[in-house]
This record gives sequence, structure tokens and C-alpha cells, in this order.
Amino acid sequence: MQRKRPKHLNLIEIKQPLPAVVSILHRISGVLLFFPGIPVLLCGLQMALASPQSYAELQSSLASPLIKGASMLALWFLLHHFCAGIRHLTLDLHYGIALEQARMSSKLVLVAGAILTLLIGAAIW
Repeated sequence: MQRKRPKHLNLIEIKQPLPAVVSILHRISGVLLFFPGIPVLLCGLQMALASPQSYAELQSSLASPLIKGASMLALWFLLHHFCAGIRHLTLDLHYGIALEQARMSSKLVLVAGAILTLLIGAAIW
């Protein structure tokens, strides 16, 4: 008897395990750090180094609550990517590959990224 296989998988409805979610977020945060992150960082560096007037303009724009919120989001991207990268390196070294250890390290990555973002964001804000 041949079973009917689904023709179209709805990836939104499929519940992913937590280690898979952390891995997907690691990839997404890496892409977002690279593509919009590097041009914005280089633009800010150019403004900071071009002239005293452009430096003052950069400082005033960085004081905006909207820009501070976007900076906090970018900071979370960076810290999550860093923590998840360390997790992936330890998995590559065959540490924490058991299911419960992988789930615990995934939770640790999410918590550590959030706590570090809040601590560094509070210092910056």
C-alpha cells in the first residue's frame, strides 16, 4: 500500500525543535549583520571621520530613540550570533551533542543573548 505524500509542505506550520530555531536565528542574524550591518557601520564611520560637522550630525542622529532601538536590535543580532557561534563550535568538537544537552545549550544561547543585550544596552542607553 502506497501512502500519499504531501505535495506542498507549509514550513510555517511545522514546529521546529529549539536547537533548530537557534540555528536558523544564527544564520539570519549573520546575514543581517553582514548585508545591512556593514554598509550602515561604514556610513557611520565615514560620517564620524569626514568633518566635525558630520560627526556632530552623527551624534545627534544616534541620540534618537528610533536609532537607539535599531542599535539595540543590531546589538542583539551580534550577541546572539556570537553566543550561537560558540555553541556551534562546541557541537563541532562533539561536546553537548546529546539531545538534552543540545536543548539546554539552545536555551542558554537565547537567555545569554538577551541578558547581554540588556546589560550592554543599559550601559549604552
